[in-house]
Amino acid sequence: MKNVAMFCTILLCSISTVFGKTIGEPLDAVIKGKVIDKNLKEPVAFAAVVIKNKTDKSTVTGGITNDDGTFEVKGIPSGNLIVEIQFVGYHTYTKEINITRRNQNVNLGDILLEESVTELSGVEVVSERSSIEQKIDRKVINVGKDLVTTGATASEIMNNIPSVSVDSQTGDLSLRGNSNVRVMVDGKLSNVPVAQLLKQIPSTSIKSIELITNPSAKYNPEGMSGIINIILHKNANIGFNGNINIGLRHQEEAKFNSSLDLNYRNGKVNLYGNAGTNIGKSVNDGTIFRIGENSKQLLDMFNNNKSYLYKLGVDYYLNDRNTISFFTNQNIYDGAFMGDVSIVYNENPMLNFAQSFSSDNQNRSGQYNFDYKRTFNEGGDHFIELEVDHNRFKNDELATFQFSGNTSIPAYRDNVETKREQSIINLDYANPLTENSKLELGAEARLFETDVDFSSTGLSYNNNGQLRPTPDTRFIYGMDIFSGYVTYGQNFDKWSYQLGARVENVEVKADTNSVRAFTDKYTQIYPSGFITYSPSEKNQFQMSVSRRVDRPGLEQVNPIREWSTPLISSYGNESLIPQFTNSLEVNYTRRLKNGSVTAGVFYRQIKDEINRAVYVDRLDLNKSILTFDNFDDTSAYGVELSTNYRPVKWWSINGSFDLFSQKQSTFTESLDPAIPNPTIDDIIMENVEVDNVSWNARMNNNFTVTKNLSLTVFGMYRGANQGIQMKAKPMYFVNTGARYSFAQGRGMINFNFNDIFDTQHFAFEATRPYAQEGKFNWESRTWYLGMSYRFGSGKNRAASRKQRDNNTKNAGGGIL
Repeated sequence: MKNVAMFCTILLCSISTVFGKTIGEPLDAVIKGKVIDKNLKEPVAFAAVVIKNKTDKSTVTGGITNDDGTFEVKGIPSGNLIVEIQFVGYHTYTKEINITRRNQNVNLGDILLEESVTELSGVEVVSERSSIEQKIDRKVINVGKDLVTTGATASEIMNNIPSVSVDSQTGDLSLRGNSNVRVMVDGKLSNVPVAQLLKQIPSTSIKSIELITNPSAKYNPEGMSGIINIILHKNANIGFNGNINIGLRHQEEAKFNSSLDLNYRNGKVNLYGNAGTNIGKSVNDGTIFRIGENSKQLLDMFNNNKSYLYKLGVDYYLNDRNTISFFTNQNIYDGAFMGDVSIVYNENPMLNFAQSFSSDNQNRSGQYNFDYKRTFNEGGDHFIELEVDHNRFKNDELATFQFSGNTSIPAYRDNVETKREQSIINLDYANPLTENSKLELGAEARLFETDVDFSSTGLSYNNNGQLRPTPDTRFIYGMDIFSGYVTYGQNFDKWSYQLGARVENVEVKADTNSVRAFTDKYTQIYPSGFITYSPSEKNQFQMSVSRRVDRPGLEQVNPIREWSTPLISSYGNESLIPQFTNSLEVNYTRRLKNGSVTAGVFYRQIKDEINRAVYVDRLDLNKSILTFDNFDDTSAYGVELSTNYRPVKWWSINGSFDLFSQKQSTFTESLDPAIPNPTIDDIIMENVEVDNVSWNARMNNNFTVTKNLSLTVFGMYRGANQGIQMKAKPMYFVNTGARYSFAQGRGMINFNFNDIFDTQHFAFEATRPYAQEGKFNWESRTWYLGMSYRFGSGKNRAASRKQRDNNTKNAGGGIL
């Protein structure tokens, strides 16, 4: 819709340039107003404002409405004129005015547009190519069909997004080289693990992705690198409508994904629901070589995962001012994992041994969300909104370990049961105090509790009299957060600013086997500030500052063993303290004739940074402990450059480059490989400082062959990344794809072939705590075939769609 509106505006401006006539005396008068949807009381952005000569109906001048529906047209001569407001899907508004010396400043006030259900039918129009918008507090990537072609799920297209990376093995997400990032869907957090969640969202369901790298005080201050908010398409068509997606991916094993979205709207009621599945097997392998002892770890792994996601919701419009919404998400996940790890000593085969392990993992989660919104004015920007969200999550994992070769470790079995509850109550109030200023207030309560029950059977003392790695343990971790925020912003001719602050009171309690293991209580203030300068329509500068926090999560503080191999085990660290970050960011956007360019720089000061740490296992010096720790204070900076450009009509480019640098200093351990039988006294303890500079580059090319057929080529290079314990080597890959539309755009067939040169592999080298190097491979060279089809019997309501797209508090349609 936005593209259509902009096209209409450009066309009208062209007509004005060619045929426009000056009538009467050039008084340089001004006409302004605000365009509002008559039924939904929401601003209408990008509507065309046309000023015509009443006598011959020729176009005199024109303009376009802003995001808040306001407009101001200057340079208007005297005479009898006609003002027309035009937007696709609405009846044209017409008003006659007379400009004289005594009537040079005309304020039309609120202009109510009435939608025309006969003008536009069907479903929401999705643009061919993606675009990037730099807003006051976020970067918005509007997902076009070119990005949809590059991947079947949200997880697969995330690597196409500037500054975002997804670990292809684990599914872990990072932003600007840091994994301390919060992921939301339609403005809401989910209890579903992020890696699992991203694989369940079809790429065709994604409308846009918001990168909120310096969030305002309105948002929770968690996550050093910020927030990634996935906005889904919302179906608000009158009558019964839907969308179906199916797909198959394959290299060595098959992976299926499918989703069905249904929506029925009539009168004051909007009902919606969907079901999504992601089923598949996958294999991966790896090799780790320890240089000092000339040994190898050979890893072979197999996964068989099934996940199902269901959603049901209803919106009820009591009247023009009051709306009630409710939805529930239900997620079911079943995972089976098998692996073999062989330890091979090249110089002494008598020491060889192996571990085989299997794991069954089942989790269930349910989300229940209630929302009430009351508006107080015609424009809908003066409102109060209450949201109550409750999440329940339960995970049962049963893992079996067996050993062979030169080892005395007996077979054993671990059973881990995890229960988690999360409740959020949020109250927001917004009031446009004047035409150019806005006040926002809010309060929130967040209550979390996780109960982890661990038991291990069949593992006794080994020959050295050492206890089994972890005794039976019950760990309860709870966090209560009460907060309030205020923000105030003003708009001027070319300037705008927003200031805010959030205060939070946090109380953390952790019990291990009914004994208080850890407690923390603190109150902090998180300020934020934004300023934007737009010297012209083609240029925009933006600067922002904020303070954020990373509170240790359950995985980071849980003392129960997360996983184990013959040479390394992973545990949490109960003594972790929060990490605080002060951020400064500057961005510049230049709009070009055939696209736009956005450039930015950022700087962070990080206190008590939380990161991965590897230590020597005191019970067996040949083994390592993988855990988390607070590092020394550090700093980071980076630069980013992104563009979307169309050199010619049939070729469009989305490209990005990002570079970040971070200095890390910490206390670490290592062993000298030359010592034949080391003891605890031989552990080398040292303070290490590392300067890491890494860069990434991406380019997505979309080629239009015919009206219905287009081709895509995507390439990415990820530079080397130096950490305290290891250095990740560079990696690059190239993906290709094709897209064919049919049934007048309702249907689409995608085919892509990923990693065509078979180069997408992870490799590393390390010196601490042992000199070693390794490489991991997964099913990256895959082909994918998918189809989507949209159907419906009703007429589209453009305004209804706009309201639901912009309201991230209310979810409707789409997965999650």
